[in-house]
Amino acid sequence: MPCVYILYSPAKDTYYCGATTLTASERLYHHLSDYYDAKYTARIKDWEIYIQIDCSSMKQAMAIEKHIKSMKSKKYIRNLTQYPDIIQKLIEKYAVPDS
Repeated sequence: MPCVYILYSPAKDTYYCGATTLTASERLYHHLSDYYDAKYTARIKDWEIYIQIDCSSMKQAMAIEKHIKSMKSKKYIRNLTQYPDIIQKLIEKYAVPDS
């Protein structure tokens, strides 16, 4: 099932947002195991899953990921866990109509 995942690094106090067809746990494993080689996420070794947003399609996941990244705000990301209704509104806003 496609999802948007946000990782958090306590040491760097930074977040990473991505979209995937894998589970957030599988992606976390890739980020921690140098699967992505010289990428930014490979240099940080204390990533943890901060949040996972299950989506109905990869198109929806990519739209939500883009929205979150466009906010450029740690506060917005933190608000996603503090106010779960924000997530529900994102899911509804970027719902992909049935064909």
